Amino acid sequence: MIAEKMKPYLKNNSAIRMMFEEGRRLAAEYGPENVYDFSLGNPNVPAPAKLKDAIKEILDEEDPVVVHGYMSNAGFEQVRKAIADELNGRFGTHFAEHNLIMTVGAGSALNVCLKTLVNPGEEVIVFAPYFLEYGAYVRNYDGVLVEVAPDVGSFRPNLADFEAKLSEKTKAVIINNPHNPTGVVYPEETIRALAAILERKQQEYGHAIYLLSDEPYRELAFDGAKVPFVTKYYANTMVVYSYSKSLSLPGERIGYVVIPDEVEDSADTIAAATIANRISGCVNAPSLIQLAVARCVDAKVDLAYYDRNRKALYEGLTSLGFTCVKPEGAFYLWLKSPVPNEQDFVAAAKKYNILMVPGTSFACPGYVRLAYCVSYEKITRSLPQFAKLAEEYFGARG
Repeated sequence: MIAEKMKPYLKNNSAIRMMFEEGRRLAAEYGPENVYDFSLGNPNVPAPAKLKDAIKEILDEEDPVVVHGYMSNAGFEQVRKAIADELNGRFGTHFAEHNLIMTVGAGSALNVCLKTLVNPGEEVIVFAPYFLEYGAYVRNYDGVLVEVAPDVGSFRPNLADFEAKLSEKTKAVIINNPHNPTGVVYPEETIRALAAILERKQQEYGHAIYLLSDEPYRELAFDGAKVPFVTKYYANTMVVYSYSKSLSLPGERIGYVVIPDEVEDSADTIAAATIANRISGCVNAPSLIQLAVARCVDAKVDLAYYDRNRKALYEGLTSLGFTCVKPEGAFYLWLKSPVPNEQDFVAAAKKYNILMVPGTSFACPGYVRLAYCVSYEKITRSLPQFAKLAEEYFGARG
């Protein structure tokens, strides 16, 4: 008999993953060129050539016992230093290698943070819509997830509801910037306002409230949008990062968490997080890909590729009558369902082999998410199918 804690997950398996499997089934039936799968944030852009060269050089030049061996649970010192130096150069921070822990992607990094911080019954606040796995991560440590209602006008954090939801039990707050699923970038004024609320509440409650900034899409910002580096605005911040999007390495599961010296009891927090990384079962992040990304800290994501996709999909869908949030970052389009129950809209889209993720998968019904990290050709081929879908809801146009 499986554990009671796992039974809800069987009933509520990830809709995104289920949609992905549906896409594979449809592709086998109709041909991949006739299926328009926008369900999964799996980058279509290849990893930079520099990464491939780095892996070859490491395997040719480095001691294989070191390359494939254990290291500090926090990761190779030279890798953490290379990343810290790159962050310091970009953001004017002053991190050293001891401030970074290499992790098995951003999901593992968030689990490390939560395991380090959260006692049973303590609360972790998230802003709807949000990546639904946050709830699973919090429950892993018997924490309580508290949702802030969405601001459906801007899809920036609803700060009034946020302040109302903070309590003496609040231990941490998770933000995601640039944002999945909406594509919104939280600007500096939003981060400053959020930090000011947290400062007041820390004083009121007499204990630290930690801000966990989940930033796997940091490098994907368009039209000059700036992604604030949150440690500069609030001392009790931990930054979670993944190379899944910036270097197109989702399957390699490599990321890190930054714990600044300014965090309360930073030495103990860093030590506890390093232990949490080990006892979670990961032990350490994969060795070869650690060494490779250290040689690619200055590699750039192909922003122009995603930008072309962004414009083609946004302009194509809005011209058909759909209402969408114009993406400022990440590679997702957040579309308002033309009917209240977006599950019906998702089902209707499947008739045209279009796969989208319902907003209920992000705790925000009435919307759907489309991941445009696909080929440009898939987007252009999909638009006539979207036109048929639009006609079903809006009637013939023109």
